[in-house]
Amino acid sequence: MKRFRTLDDLSDVRGRRVLVRVDYNLPFSDGKVSDATRIDRSLTTLNELKTRGARIILISHFGRPKGEPKPEYSLRQILPALEARVGPVSFAPDCIGSAADTAVSALKDGDFLLLENLRFHAGEEANDPAFAKSLAASGEIFVNDAFSAAHRAHASTVGVAHLLPAYAGRAMEAELTALSQALDHPARPVMAFVGGAKISTKLDLLNNLTSQVDILVIGGGMANTFLAAQGMPVGKSLCEHDLGDTARSIMAAAEDKGCEIFLPHDVVVASAFKAGAPNRAIRVNDVTSQDMILDIGPASIASIVDKLTSIKTIVWNGPLGAFEIEPFDRGTGLVAQAVAKATRDVGLISVAGGGDTVAALNHAGVSDDFTYISTAGGAFLEWLEGKDLPGVTALYTKS
Repeated sequence: MKRFRTLDDLSDVRGRRVLVRVDYNLPFSDGKVSDATRIDRSLTTLNELKTRGARIILISHFGRPKGEPKPEYSLRQILPALEARVGPVSFAPDCIGSAADTAVSALKDGDFLLLENLRFHAGEEANDPAFAKSLAASGEIFVNDAFSAAHRAHASTVGVAHLLPAYAGRAMEAELTALSQALDHPARPVMAFVGGAKISTKLDLLNNLTSQVDILVIGGGMANTFLAAQGMPVGKSLCEHDLGDTARSIMAAAEDKGCEIFLPHDVVVASAFKAGAPNRAIRVNDVTSQDMILDIGPASIASIVDKLTSIKTIVWNGPLGAFEIEPFDRGTGLVAQAVAKATRDVGLISVAGGGDTVAALNHAGVSDDFTYISTAGGAFLEWLEGKDLPGVTALYTKS
């Protein structure tokens, strides 16, 4: 893995203005932040900079205001959740210009300032050089702690990083370290779980992982497409029948690369997609025209758990079944619990990410036991696809 600069490379910051890119694009419910995980993950960086006497200027996007100031997308709304964790935070009603300059000039050592939504300016998403220069004027040092925005070549992730000395924050550092440990330099054998509804949305991921991992477990709706491509009946199940050739080419490529593809050999079916629907576990070749595959079966669960005994590294993206409703959450839950146990007991490296994945692992009650769980969504997926992330590349050392 290329070396990126971290806060360990940053010498005395006392009295210096540090521009910190965070991701405070948070969910709201009843006018309040409903999940402050991203704030919590930024606290290590923020508290360290405060302790070291920096003047901390926070920048973030929020929602999709499309380059115009819109009250419903103001970052002022997240202040209560932020202040509950770090204490008083000043707020500037713009991220550039005189409003930002005035607020920045009032900062004292250890103070926090939150600037208004970056995306109130079209120059943010366009990575406009003039906007990046105006944004950089607020700081002397740039710290990127928003891995979840690192796949976007925006002014606040790339433009500013080329104008100021740039470093990875502690959350960014943890993410890059975990992902490198999982894919760049993994302990082998490596097993990857890829689930979700459609293979059409994860073609790059599947093609990259067949050359990176030893066993690729395919679950969720996308497994049905692979089963159908092998001539198995899938009944009324979600299935991309037109991608049979694609599925077969992925399996052929995996075989050439020595990657074992694991598909369920038994499944849980029902006649309707609803909680508590009458269901049964059957072999995949016994699926009828009225059946809907909603989870992997007990024999498949047992086979995966058995394989875990020899695995050193796990990468997970996507649930193995319809985890949102009972009892079709069983497959994902039991496998996740087995991975969590191996992580605790024998030091298995387990790295997971993606919105549905995080929700599924939270549902299974195992999030705290995985080595690392990414909340980055698109950036996590693009990393697994083997793509360079502009916001990370901007942090690499020149040597």
